[in-house]
Amino acid sequence: MEFGLSEDQKLLQESIGGTLEKVSPLERVREAADKGETQAADIVRALAELGVYGMMVPEEHGGLGLGLLDAALVAEMLGRHVAPAGFIATAVMAPIALAGAGSKAQQEAWLAKLASGEAKAGAAIAEAASGAREGAGVTATGGKLSGKSLFALEAEEADIIIVADKAGGLHLVKGDAKGLTKVKLTSIDLTRGLTELQFDNVEAEPLSSGDAAVTLRRLTDAGRVMLAADTLGAGWMMIEKAVAYAGERKQFGRVIGSFQAVKHMCAEMASELEPCRSLIWYAGHAFDTMPEEASLMAAHAKALTSEVGRFVARTATEVHGGMGFTDLLGLHYWFKRIGLNRQLLGSPERVRHEAAALQGWVAAD
Repeated sequence: MEFGLSEDQKLLQESIGGTLEKVSPLERVREAADKGETQAADIVRALAELGVYGMMVPEEHGGLGLGLLDAALVAEMLGRHVAPAGFIATAVMAPIALAGAGSKAQQEAWLAKLASGEAKAGAAIAEAASGAREGAGVTATGGKLSGKSLFALEAEEADIIIVADKAGGLHLVKGDAKGLTKVKLTSIDLTRGLTELQFDNVEAEPLSSGDAAVTLRRLTDAGRVMLAADTLGAGWMMIEKAVAYAGERKQFGRVIGSFQAVKHMCAEMASELEPCRSLIWYAGHAFDTMPEEASLMAAHAKALTSEVGRFVARTATEVHGGMGFTDLLGLHYWFKRIGLNRQLLGSPERVRHEAAALQGWVAAD
């Protein structure tokens, strides 16, 4: 059996990659980072014009009705170009939450707006996916939320936020709701926005039309696959930059790429990262068609790509020598993006433990 991308999927990825090459070059990324823009308006607009934000929205609500594998192809391109633009929460997690557990009224109110790019969404599920830190967690009482959620994705400019409470319930909160305080968090990655959300009796609409626990699990799985795909794209760009540099930089009268040690470094990076591609594709395919395997494959994809991504980031920087650490080359944007992806929605250690529990090798938490 041959498992590969369809012609439409190849065209999709090429189209997204070509657009990002134009609108998100390193100079634009550096400018956005200097200004603190994690959702650059021009880049978001270009993605919206391509229909990226309607990928996971059902066709009856103005979307394309595509699957997670298609979204993973877009995420790979976003990582490749370290694009400062929202995607995981707005284009993937929010549509999944609304389609899976939202009421008809909630779907009609928001899905079309998300698909068109008119509205942005955030996702605050870190405590459910990564484990709650001391003092964090949200409680729901009488239709209102109280508490604190850390590391919310794309929430700073969001019109709506999907919030998970301590009991596993899901809620829809307006981005400007009374009693909601947003605190921008500073991370190593200046291309992606993270927010601490503080809730003080904030009105929330429960997402209770479907199985909230199943939907929350799917949000976590989808997010992990997207982060893995983002790391895949960032890692391959770092490899390509390392190979190109090794073919230009001369030492002792020879390009450094002619030295066996450098050849081995570049070859090892490629041989380690390429298998992650098929694992990510399969995880996306499982999410769309084999729900019984989705969580396990998402965990495997996230854990493996996180570890390999860190190896690639370090090795590619080493190939560049002392230049690799400078802002001039900009390698650090990819390096830090990979580093943040590694920790979001579960560290490799936590995700591996979940995978082992799903296979019955260890006791579940």
